[in-house]
Amino acid sequence: MFKPFKRVLLMAMALLLLGSGVVEAALSHTVVPGETVWLISQKYDTTVAAITEANNLANPNLIYSGQKLSIPNKHKVARGESLWRIAQKYGSTAAAIAQANNLANPNLIYPGQILTIPAGGGSSPVSRGGRVSLSNADLDLFARLVHAEAAGEPYVGQVAVAATVLNRVKDSRYPNTVRGVILQVWGGFYQYSPVQDGRINLPASESANRAVQDALNGWDPSNGATGFYNPAKTNNQWVRMQPVTTVIGNHVFFR
Repeated sequence: MFKPFKRVLLMAMALLLLGSGVVEAALSHTVVPGETVWLISQKYDTTVAAITEANNLANPNLIYSGQKLSIPNKHKVARGESLWRIAQKYGSTAAAIAQANNLANPNLIYPGQILTIPAGGGSSPVSRGGRVSLSNADLDLFARLVHAEAAGEPYVGQVAVAATVLNRVKDSRYPNTVRGVILQVWGGFYQYSPVQDGRINLPASESANRAVQDALNGWDPSNGATGFYNPAKTNNQWVRMQPVTTVIGNHVFFR
């Protein structure tokens, strides 16, 4: 879960540079003289109602030159983005976006390309202590994390890793969605090293998918832990000071 500081720092800087491009790629439109909301909607294959709602326009007939309008359910591809990465941003799947855009090859997208993002499939917050209900995209992200963190661990250890994520969802100190927990940034760093170094992009194994389901069904071999680490792979002193709940395979679990 935790990596040496220098390596994490270098990766964080790289991701921050990449991330800045992704943020700037969020689709907006600057109104030019003579444009109407209808003309803009036709340009982006959307509707007047959708643009009006997305921008809280009291009167869609009253827009002005230089005004920036958000274009709903559209994404402008940034340099270095993959379809899977875009899908994670919107809580969708690469297959769904490929289908919505009639992409013959989902691996062939290019910077500046405008993609339609299909509605639905995003994360919804859950009440603290409530049952977690996940979209297919979130289940896939969850299983990818378990695979990246615990592929070489015994099965019970994989379930324990999944359980720690759910325990964070239920803990008021952390985000209240699985996606929010997995992608959380604290102090400028992602909380899970596979998100930091890109291993989260690897497809999940069948055992990782089963481990996620077992954890969702209530199995918690971590004994209520909210984190874990491999003593052989981290020199982080903070995690070593936390109360240990159990040790499974190469992982120490803590609360």
